[in-house]
Amino acid sequence: MKDSDKPAAATSDIHQEETPQVCSYEGSDYQEVFWDTGERRYEDAVEEVALKRLMPKQGNLLLELGAGAGRNTPRYAGWERIVLLDYSRTQLLQARERLGDSSRYVYVTADIYKLPFVGGLFDGATMIRTLHHLSDANSALANVRRVLGEDAVFVLEFANKRNLKAIARYLLGKQKWNPFTKEQVEFVALNYNFHPKTVRKLLKENQFALEKQLTVSHFRINALKRRVKHEILVALDSLFQHTGGIIQLSPSVFTKSVAVGSGQKPEGDAFFACPICDTSLPEARENQTCPGCGHLWTYEDGIYEFRINPES
Repeated sequence: MKDSDKPAAATSDIHQEETPQVCSYEGSDYQEVFWDTGERRYEDAVEEVALKRLMPKQGNLLLELGAGAGRNTPRYAGWERIVLLDYSRTQLLQARERLGDSSRYVYVTADIYKLPFVGGLFDGATMIRTLHHLSDANSALANVRRVLGEDAVFVLEFANKRNLKAIARYLLGKQKWNPFTKEQVEFVALNYNFHPKTVRKLLKENQFALEKQLTVSHFRINALKRRVKHEILVALDSLFQHTGGIIQLSPSVFTKSVAVGSGQKPEGDAFFACPICDTSLPEARENQTCPGCGHLWTYEDGIYEFRINPES
């Protein structure tokens, strides 16, 4: 995707005061242009391989963070229920059109820095192609850990700062930022690459025990994708993914961690938690007025609205 095609960041007065800036895909044709046209067929295929290797074959309640239009959701077929969360309502409308209104799916618009769920609710979570839009990865991961139960599985993908292309460009003087330093780099507004050691440190600090790392998209080069048969590239990448446990030099890295340490446990029918005052709310599939602060949270077109200041 060209820099000019990336969505502009959406902010609100409340979010500017209480949480970092949010990158929104509201109204974006990202799914259609980036994935449905086949432009990223190779990336989609190798990410599916990685998810099959990392995700449990079954589970009860899964939180899909940055779900977008539901590209990956069918890959979690063994999970009883899946909560698709995204900041963009239009992306979730596309997901609902793609997946339907089954009670198996719960669609939620919310800010990842203010997750609207009671603590310890989920026994699994994924965050694919999302961390690279977060300026405060530590706060986001702390929020994810809060809503996961003990021993819950967390599969996280991140854009790797220390990839071979970035290293080559830096050594040849074609890139200013250093791929070997630990700080995240913002190469386009609200688009970040992370050093693998930094991500591992953040996971540990937020009570995640890292179990496995896979390197993905080793051959993300247009010339290769045009000239080498798709199936061959996917097979080669599949083999190289296992090197992730030794060294990470690919543009994308997938990690599997487990939530450790004590945490909260949901009580009764509590499911949601008001993002403003943390009061517990049930999964009602209707508008709800928070008894704690009086804020009205709406339910429309099959989507729960938990953004404090919606964009529209």
